[in-house]
Amino acid sequence: MTTPAEPPAAALAMAQPTSLLFVCLGNICRSPAAEGVFLHLIALQGLEEVFRVDSAGTGDWHVGRPADARMRDAAARRGIALPSRARQITADDLGRFDHVLTMDRQNLTAVRGLAGPGASAQISPISRYCSRHSIEEVPDPYYGGEEGFDRVLDLLEDACGGLLAALMTERAGG
Repeated sequence: MTTPAEPPAAALAMAQPTSLLFVCLGNICRSPAAEGVFLHLIALQGLEEVFRVDSAGTGDWHVGRPADARMRDAAARRGIALPSRARQITADDLGRFDHVLTMDRQNLTAVRGLAGPGASAQISPISRYCSRHSIEEVPDPYYGGEEGFDRVLDLLEDACGGLLAALMTERAGG
């Protein structure tokens, strides 16, 4: 008698969770949106136990604050919650997370500058996971209008979908 195969999500959850840190400048627009989008995507697939997700900023001036109200509103219209509070990335994060995903070149340079001997995280721009949009950076919507926040969410939904697919392949040994 053969035993039934475990559901894919249950089998994946048995392994150590893959940890992700999304990083932007102040941790109130792009990175909390990326965190929220990724959490939304994994919840839709029942993969909450498979991933550990957080966000941070390279700067410290918004520490403790929720995401920008305009970004929270834009995300809420899509059914996406942005639950995090701003925090600043530390060098220790580069040893605690498997993947650190940056929003632009400035963030990428700042995060790489933190990398020391204990850094084990794979540091990369989130834009590399886009399939529908050809971009190098996720633009900062902070000083623009409402449409900028929607544009960022469009880009992050694309990038986070591609990221999730790549990570699931990675976890499956492919």
